[in-house]
Amino acid sequence: MQASLRLLNKRRFLPLFITQLLGAFNDNLFKNAMVLFVVYTVYNDEKSETWFSALATGIFILPFFLMSALSGQLADQRDKAAIIRIVKAAEIVIMAVGAIGLALIWSGIAVHVLAIPLLLVALFAMGVHSTFFGPIKYAILPQHLHDEEVLGGTGLVEAGTYIAILAGTILAGVIPVQAAAVCIILTAVVGWLAGRNVPAAPSLLERQPIDFHIIRSSIALVRGTMHIRRLYLAIMAISFFWAVGTVLFIQFPPLVKNVLSADKSVASLFLGIFSIGIAIGSVAINRLLCGHVSAKYAPASVIGMGISIVAFHIVCDLWMAGSDGKMLSLAGFLYHPLAIPLSLCLLCVATFGGMFVVPLYAFLTTTVEKCEAARTVAANNIVNSGAMVLGSLLTISLSIAGLSVVNQLLLVAALCLPCAWIAWTLHKACD
Repeated sequence: MQASLRLLNKRRFLPLFITQLLGAFNDNLFKNAMVLFVVYTVYNDEKSETWFSALATGIFILPFFLMSALSGQLADQRDKAAIIRIVKAAEIVIMAVGAIGLALIWSGIAVHVLAIPLLLVALFAMGVHSTFFGPIKYAILPQHLHDEEVLGGTGLVEAGTYIAILAGTILAGVIPVQAAAVCIILTAVVGWLAGRNVPAAPSLLERQPIDFHIIRSSIALVRGTMHIRRLYLAIMAISFFWAVGTVLFIQFPPLVKNVLSADKSVASLFLGIFSIGIAIGSVAINRLLCGHVSAKYAPASVIGMGISIVAFHIVCDLWMAGSDGKMLSLAGFLYHPLAIPLSLCLLCVATFGGMFVVPLYAFLTTTVEKCEAARTVAANNIVNSGAMVLGSLLTISLSIAGLSVVNQLLLVAALCLPCAWIAWTLHKACD
């Protein structure tokens, strides 16, 4: 662990770490400020709230599905640091648009016809931003780090990402929406400044033409990656994980509001606990594996995740809301006798999830040539995003069909079983 933390003193790692941390923070501050404000102030029934939460998640994910092939080509064919600077400059413009949308919705001006559509456009644009940054933040690590540092660096990136998600998520639930509008612009500016200090990472390939046909290039990229068995298994396991995670993230705001009868600060706390757990799992698995990239603990980790989801479901089912009809504040929630068991169940879900997914990301970038790492991550992002969109659609369909968010948790737990089987197959095939 200490060896990994030493990377934070290195210019070949620290600027990238700060840049991705601020990007994750801004994504989640904006997305959660938007979703929580709309769920708690615009809509007033569980179906509409779940639908909007799922729609926002799907819109953010869609660019990963459409543009990951293009982003992977650019990352492998061009200087990765130069792309980071362009992407972070674009983030400033995108967040300015998002800030206008937040200001309009707070002011009550054209909420449905202008404010919400403007927010969704900015959210889609942030998805595009993350699509082009995503392959770089993993693919640049094998280029800047020594082989024995890659797993530790990946763990720090994951831990930092989820700590940033935690900070952005919690802040979204406690600050006024107008303050969030200012904060997202300032964060984008600081992220751009940090990105300017990332060392050059020139292409390791001879320059080739970029295929801008997103459908053709996506099919070619996935086909060219998924035929390799070890990559196929790793990508499918990660995709199942993110399908599960997407459903959980969609469910949190309506579950907190309608099942626990708690306000948006508690919904923000739930997302924050999830982020803490992922960060803990990211660091813990690096310690267990001693820097060796392996799927050894992946099957047990995802089984632990499924069991924890079932426990979370049971505690939610036992939860008794107050009879006065008032929503619990954060202090009121923490005073509830089931608050600690519920929080611990959620923490276990996320910790096991972090232990599961981090080695698989490191596996993707270390079992291929360094010049192919970005395209491998991009192919993974395409399949992952497809699974996440399917998770969003599944959640919308189940809500329309009348299945409560509490009972949807059992379906999420069941998805962990095929995920464990895939991880076990990967471990037997490669370790």
